[in-house]
Amino acid sequence: MASSLAVINCAQVVTIAGPARPRVGPEMRELSIVADGAMLVVGERISKVGSRETIEPLIDAECNVIDAGGRVVMPGFVDAHTHPVFAGMRAGEFEERSRGATYQEIAARGGGIQATVRATRAATLDGLVQAGKHYADWFLRTGTTTIEAKSGYGLTLEDELKILRAIKRLDEETALRYVPTFLGAHDIPGEYKSRREQYVSLIVDEILPRVTQEKLAEYCDVFCEEKVFTTDESWKILSAARCHGLGLRLHADQLSLSGGAKLAAELGTVTADHLEHTDAAGVAALRSAEVQPVLLPGSVYTLGSGRYPAAREMIDAGLAIVLATDFNPGSSPTPSMPMILSLASTHMKMTPAEGITAATINAAHTLNRAAQIGSLEPHKVADFVIHDCSDYRELAYFFGIEHTWSVYAAGQIAFSRF
Repeated sequence: MASSLAVINCAQVVTIAGPARPRVGPEMRELSIVADGAMLVVGERISKVGSRETIEPLIDAECNVIDAGGRVVMPGFVDAHTHPVFAGMRAGEFEERSRGATYQEIAARGGGIQATVRATRAATLDGLVQAGKHYADWFLRTGTTTIEAKSGYGLTLEDELKILRAIKRLDEETALRYVPTFLGAHDIPGEYKSRREQYVSLIVDEILPRVTQEKLAEYCDVFCEEKVFTTDESWKILSAARCHGLGLRLHADQLSLSGGAKLAAELGTVTADHLEHTDAAGVAALRSAEVQPVLLPGSVYTLGSGRYPAAREMIDAGLAIVLATDFNPGSSPTPSMPMILSLASTHMKMTPAEGITAATINAAHTLNRAAQIGSLEPHKVADFVIHDCSDYRELAYFFGIEHTWSVYAAGQIAFSRF
C-alpha cells in the first residue's frame, strides 16, 4: 500500500488548476488559489486538493501530516531554460564587465562561451556530475523541481556526449528532474572559426545521429545570431534534428534583430528563447505559429543591457509566455526563480500571478510535461514547495532571500530548512 501524506494549515494552496493547454492573456492571472487549504498525497501523486475542512476528514492514522504553519504551498518551479553542466566559472569576466567591457568584447578575445568550453572539455564526466550536484542543490533550495538542461559547452562529438551523459546521471542521482536538450550549436568552436560550414556538417552528420542513437536528448536548440549561427545554418541544424525526432527550441533575437523569432515561427519550434530585440512582426509570427516565448530577464540584468523583452506586448498579443533563469556561468549565474519573478514584475511589468503561471504550468507545456507537473491537481506528480510567506506575491516582492521552507519531489522531501 502506497504511503500517504497530508499538507494542512496552508494560508494559500496555489493550485494553478485550469485548462489542459498553455495559459494566455487574462488566464495567466488565474491561479485557482485555495485559502486555508490542504492537500492529500498518495505515493508519488496528488490525490486531492481542497479546503482544510475537506481534506482533514480523509487523514487516517497511517498518514504523515505536514503542518505548513500558515505558509504558502505551490507547485515546484519548472525552469525551461538552463545550462547546468559546465566546469569552471567566469567571475573575472563579471569584474571586467563592471569596469565597462561588453559581453561581445570579452567573447571576441576568447572569453565568454569559449572560456567555459575549454574548462568543460578538460573536465571528466565524474567531475561534471559532482559540480552538477552542487548546482542541483541550488535549484531545489530556491523551489525548482524540474529543469530543461542544455549541453553546449563541449562543441565536439565526445564532449557534447559527455555533457549529455552527465545530465542523464544527474537526473538519476538527484531529486531534481532534468529534461535534456542538445545545444551543440551554442557557438562555433575556435578550431572551426575559418571553416564554420564544416562544423555545421559535423553537428548534422555525426553528433545529432549519436545523440539520438543513445537517446540522450529530447530537444535540440541553436543559438541563432548573425555572428554565431545564421538563420540558414540554424534552419539546417533544426531541420536535421526534427528528422531525428527531436523537439525544437531556439535562442532567438537576443543580441540583435537577427530573424530568430520569424525562423522559430517558420519551423514551428516549441519555444523561442530570449527575444530581447524581437519586433512587432516577430511577435505576430510567434503568435500565428503558437510558439511559446521563453523570457530570460536574468541575462539582461547580469549583462547590464537594460533591454528586456516586451513581455506585456507578448501577453497582450495572446502568447503563452514562459519565464526561466538561463542559469549559466557567464550571462546569468542564478538558479533562483524568485529572483526572476522579481525582475519580471519590476522590469517587464508582469504581475506576480502572471510570473508564477509563466514559471510553472506554461513552462511545463514547453517540456511536454504539463500532464504530470506544473500545477497541483489530482493525479499529477506531487512536486510541491512550502514557501515561508503568507501571500504568493511575496515571492516577487521580497527579493534577494530564499523563501523556500521545504521542497517535495514526487512526494518525497528533497530540501528542508527545519
